[in-house]
Amino acid sequence: MTQTHYPVIVIGGGQAGLSISHQLTQRGIDHLVFEKHRIGHAWREYRWDSFCLVTPNWQCKLPDFPYTGKDPEGFMGKHAIVEYIEQFAASFGAPVREGVSVTRLRRVTSDAATMFELETSAGVFTADQVVVAVGGYHLPVVPRMAERLPKDLAQIHSREYKNPQSMPDGDVLVIGSGQSGCQIAEDLHIAGRKVHLCVGGAPRVARRYRGKDVVEWLDLMGFYDLPVHKHPLKEQVRGRANHYVTGRDGGRDIDLRLRASEGMNLYGRLLAIEDGVMHFGQDLKQNLDKADETSESIKTSIDKFIGERGISAPTEPRYTPLWHPPEPAVTTLDLKASNIRSVIWSIGYRADFSWIEIPVFDGRGYPGHQRGVTTCEGLYFLGLPWLYTWGSGRFSGVARDAAYVADRIELCRSEDADDEVAVPYDGAHMIEALIGS
Repeated sequence: MTQTHYPVIVIGGGQAGLSISHQLTQRGIDHLVFEKHRIGHAWREYRWDSFCLVTPNWQCKLPDFPYTGKDPEGFMGKHAIVEYIEQFAASFGAPVREGVSVTRLRRVTSDAATMFELETSAGVFTADQVVVAVGGYHLPVVPRMAERLPKDLAQIHSREYKNPQSMPDGDVLVIGSGQSGCQIAEDLHIAGRKVHLCVGGAPRVARRYRGKDVVEWLDLMGFYDLPVHKHPLKEQVRGRANHYVTGRDGGRDIDLRLRASEGMNLYGRLLAIEDGVMHFGQDLKQNLDKADETSESIKTSIDKFIGERGISAPTEPRYTPLWHPPEPAVTTLDLKASNIRSVIWSIGYRADFSWIEIPVFDGRGYPGHQRGVTTCEGLYFLGLPWLYTWGSGRFSGVARDAAYVADRIELCRSEDADDEVAVPYDGAHMIEALIGS
């Protein structure tokens, strides 16, 4: 390849980068996509064997490439997800260069022209405009307290977990009860492994209610069209944990109380590690109660929506807890005495945009933007959680964001647009339920 300058260069070949590539291709705009690994790398390498989507397949709506399989109400596994992404890229001949990492991005001026310069593992490239589509989950978080664990104890991050058989013999401690932590703990538990789970403040949601998947109700209620600036938390929602639920076994709730009644050991937040002993907070009951309250509040909002719209829907009883934490709470765990031989850290990721040498970031390192358009003309971000709506970093909403950014690229100007998507239902009570107390 001899061409080193492009009108547009896209960094990242995941669903976001491919979506903007599709939109640019439709508009006849010459561009190139750099992908550090292979298309679908994160889905292929950073998900466990039994992983599947937590949203129904019908929500997979990449540009001009919606899910057309035989199970729209089902939940694709990781291999099907990779195939879906690869088929999407092939459908329009995405100009992707795989195996090329971008190590530096800056603005340069040469011969009175200002452009972007990208230092990559394949050489130096320049572009008039750049789209950063690498998401926001870059560096796995493992706290410094992990250094205090015994040296013979196996430690991995959740993205390294593959299956129960890959873990050492003995009990497993999972730290973190977000979507990944809860699903991994269940995967181990179902396989017959003894599991200990640190439960934090992540909310939960029911899989189905009153005849529909809750995702379908939320879709009808307009939640997935709600722009971030209309959310009660505004930009703060970008840092909130997602509600835990699963698409496994055809889709069902994740009920930690049920798992506890079956033998899974639950604890509150991890506070400290001293001499092989884990110390937990006394907040297990509070965390379980709040997660249940959020789930039930969402149901209340659905009830309200059904009543206001006069929708015919079956009724069903509300959730009844099957298990309650002991009192007083268990606040210590001796790793050796409990035969714990491995720890899985599942407390998330942090973003790393340190390779971008352009002053568009806030004090926390988050890029300042309006719907992906930054204050630096020609620089855009795509695929970030809640970039514009809940679906911005997902298969369900990235197409809308990509079309918007492509329009800005085509116009070659950064302007504030007022073409907000109308929300078909106010959903105020539902929103309050979703953010929890």
